[in-house]
Amino acid sequence: MKPHVARSRIRQQQLNPVFHWQNKEEDDKVLSKVKIKQALKTGTLNLSGQGLATVPEKLWNLSGSDDCDKDVRYDLDRTNDEESWWNQKTLTNLDLSSNALTSISENVRNLADLTVLNLQDNALTALPEGIGCLTKLIKLTLSRNKLTELPESFFNLKELKQLNLSHNEFAEIHSNVSDLIMLEVLDISFNSLNSLPGGIGFLVRLQQLTLNNNRLVELPNDIVNLRNLHKMELTKNDLKLLPPVMGELRKLECLYVQHNDIGELPDFTGCDALKELHISNNFIKSIPADFCENLPQLKVLDLRDNKIEKLPDEISMLASLTRLDLSNNSISSLPSCLSTLAHLVSLQVDGNPIRSIRRDIIQCGTQRILKTLRDRDGPGQQRQEQVKTPFEESTFPDVYQMKKGRSMIVSNKNLIDIPEQVFLDAMEASVYNIDISKNKLADVPAGLANLANLLTELNLSFNALKTVPSFFSQFDRISYLNLSNNLISDLPEVVGLLVTLRELNVANNQLKHIPACVYELKGLEILLARDNKIEEIDATGQGLGGLPRLSTLDLANNNIKQVPPILGLLKNITTLDIIGNGFRQPRHQILEKGTESIMAYLRDRIPN
Repeated sequence: MKPHVARSRIRQQQLNPVFHWQNKEEDDKVLSKVKIKQALKTGTLNLSGQGLATVPEKLWNLSGSDDCDKDVRYDLDRTNDEESWWNQKTLTNLDLSSNALTSISENVRNLADLTVLNLQDNALTALPEGIGCLTKLIKLTLSRNKLTELPESFFNLKELKQLNLSHNEFAEIHSNVSDLIMLEVLDISFNSLNSLPGGIGFLVRLQQLTLNNNRLVELPNDIVNLRNLHKMELTKNDLKLLPPVMGELRKLECLYVQHNDIGELPDFTGCDALKELHISNNFIKSIPADFCENLPQLKVLDLRDNKIEKLPDEISMLASLTRLDLSNNSISSLPSCLSTLAHLVSLQVDGNPIRSIRRDIIQCGTQRILKTLRDRDGPGQQRQEQVKTPFEESTFPDVYQMKKGRSMIVSNKNLIDIPEQVFLDAMEASVYNIDISKNKLADVPAGLANLANLLTELNLSFNALKTVPSFFSQFDRISYLNLSNNLISDLPEVVGLLVTLRELNVANNQLKHIPACVYELKGLEILLARDNKIEEIDATGQGLGGLPRLSTLDLANNNIKQVPPILGLLKNITTLDIIGNGFRQPRHQILEKGTESIMAYLRDRIPN
């Protein structure tokens, strides 16, 4: 390049820098007539990521009033009928996120028809009183700003259903938050809250409460009045205990309280809907027996990094448990009754001083640990099972028992068939969880078809099944299917019709390949296919690459000779287990480092 040309380009860059603070005139130009015209047609205006330091003045007049941008209205009136003034809409949805706004004008009150307002990712230090005039607001996003308080008028937003105040600088929230009685979702995470206002219990419609990464030491007693709460997140605070009557939160499904200072588990009696409890990195020393007795729907229990020394035998009463993480505690032995948890597919016990099970067995994973625990029962237990007649009255739960937990559990009964009447009773009880594992079923009972419209979870593991029947295609709500430890060599096409399926367990069967129908399950998140005879991995778009939600893939202990590098491109996979196969690459040292190292290794081997 010639010297004078280079100098000219440098001068041009100095005069027109790529990044610079916009002045008001430049901000006003962002709201062009074209954008105004589109906003008047759709009722939606998106000015996200425009580098705005101030809000364009014309925006405050886009309210449907006579003062609205007259030039634009005149242009619309002179064109076709579809753009005439009577077809114009008032502004209901405004997105000003990801700009450089430090303040909002009081003129925001003019936009009285707004139902959705997004102001996240700016530099706002305060809100105007005029925001209280937006009484039709349903969703308001104020995350990633520098707010320290809310104006008094803010609590006039009585129709607000979703409020996001995360990533700000709030040290407290005014008790008037209780006036926002329509709130369903509230996020105040990543602030500096030391406490919550006492009136928070009046938010009786609240379904999701997120308070992660604050400085909360305790929760107000009236938080248990949030009877519609489904999900509560309190990770990384300074909580020393949870409210003693957590059971009042009868609709609570997920509770996250990792990384606190909690010393004991509260009374969860009444929390029949609780499915996930994440309470790792605390100071819990024991698991009370009544804790296990009162959580019939609990699927995920994360107790890693606590101070637990012993597991009670009552842990076997957590009949729905699929994942139990006890890593890094002080447990010296595991009770044999863990092997009776028919749904359990993931048991993590690393980092404990366990002496009753060899370390090499623990490293082999969940199924090997459970088998070792089962073997402890010895032949005496098996002889007791063999003397049971197939249809003793006590073999099957009655309608009342099934109604109580919405579950039918007929596991470990040595059955070769199940009468249709049992499934009709289950249908009367509106059962959605069926466990008929650990029997001697050679065929799936035909009566199961009666529950096709109810079933969400089905456990058929540890039987002698070779296939599944065609009526499986009618299971239009099923999300969990366990077919592990059977004699299945392939799955029929009907399984590919289970569009709601999220977790499929076909471990320990006789599969030589991943069945083609699996690749039709676009909502599948977890695929467990270890301990088969699978010979190859199809990671293309027609194979695993076509499963956009797949996050857990277990193909350990198969006959896989080669791992395709493009498997590393499946970015949603967070858990990958391929140990115990015949391939040479990746080496064992890389496999031991975990999923991230394996995926990175595979990506590096993709040809340029």
